[in-house]
Amino acid sequence: MTGRIDVHQHMIPEPYARWLFSHGVDAAVAVAEAGHALGELSADGVTLLANSHGVYLGDPAFDPLMRVLDEHAAIVFVHPAELPGPAIDGIPPFAADFLLDTTRAAFSLVKHDVPRRFPRIRFILSHAGGFVPYAAHRLAITVYGETGRDPDQALEDFSGFYFDTALSAGPAALPSLLAFARPGHVLYGSDWPFAPEPAVAYFNTWADDPAINHDNARALLKERSHA
Repeated sequence: MTGRIDVHQHMIPEPYARWLFSHGVDAAVAVAEAGHALGELSADGVTLLANSHGVYLGDPAFDPLMRVLDEHAAIVFVHPAELPGPAIDGIPPFAADFLLDTTRAAFSLVKHDVPRRFPRIRFILSHAGGFVPYAAHRLAITVYGETGRDPDQALEDFSGFYFDTALSAGPAALPSLLAFARPGHVLYGSDWPFAPEPAVAYFNTWADDPAINHDNARALLKERSHA
């Protein structure tokens, strides 16, 4: 994967960010890929799946990778994968399972104190963070029950994630997300080309805002360049 980035990095126009996609299946390979992409290839960030064979981001097994990402002040885009369990007939995974997968990853990251132990990483949760904005207090109380951490501190960590709006900027969800996330932490997402253009256009109806569409992303990349 890093070799592919190496071939194409000089073809990418300057305004666009350079990104590495890593499955994170092999910890040593993922660490090497991330270090090479963020160092030698000057990538801006990486995409990580929410879980790898049932092991979720936040698990201590990912600490070596988090350490490298923190050293480079990386932006990490968290995208759901298949849930570690059988699919349910008649319910496509993208309808609900993907949202749960992202929520599980966010919970695991906060439970294991990753945002505070590796504070230079900026995490972007896809699809408005799954269920995070709407279940944050429930998640925070659970973190307290399992770790004894202050639930208000856990809430700060949940709201400190960045969130994209892919297929999630509906008239009920978007106001809730904007009320929960820190100012400037909501970024445009479309899920195109995996989502058909009519679906993208449908959700664009409610997310037509310069801050969401580009200003917040520019500010995030600028912040990373000065980190």
